[in-house]
Amino acid sequence: MTYIMLILLFGLVMGVVAVASNPSPYYAAFGLVTVAGLGCGVLMGHGGHFLALVLFLIYLGGMLVVFAYSAALAAEPYPESWGSRPVMMLTLTYTVGVILISGFFWSTWYETSWVPMDESWSWAVLRGDSEGVAWMYQGGGTMLMLTAWVLLMALFVVLELTRGLSRGSLRAV
Repeated sequence: MTYIMLILLFGLVMGVVAVASNPSPYYAAFGLVTVAGLGCGVLMGHGGHFLALVLFLIYLGGMLVVFAYSAALAAEPYPESWGSRPVMMLTLTYTVGVILISGFFWSTWYETSWVPMDESWSWAVLRGDSEGVAWMYQGGGTMLMLTAWVLLMALFVVLELTRGLSRGSLRAV
């Protein structure tokens, strides 16, 4: 399990580096989907199966909307890929930065942080993530519904602002 978590975390960091170093929305959206999948894998490895599923579905739905808007507004005939020279230089710079920062915090890293939460209780009846969802709906159900309404209204506002004077979704910016 430790090797799987190590691979997931390494892929997560490299996916974040790939998203941060790429100026094209096409490749950055693919990197964000990869990062979301690997992040949910890390959550599942630590015992948050339901939370990982909900996060993956919500995050991918939001990324689909963001990708549709960015692809419609940034119509590049020749987008820069991960193999181009400027993107490779940014990727190398960010990777070296991540290595230096992780080397700075290496002495405070402990092996006990790899233990999932469900293995800390021997006779637990409920899982930790399902209890958290119940508490979220009990204490913040009204705020959750208000937030969903605000996000829906923000979607309509962004649709009207990006439409402008043209009547199609694709226009020259």
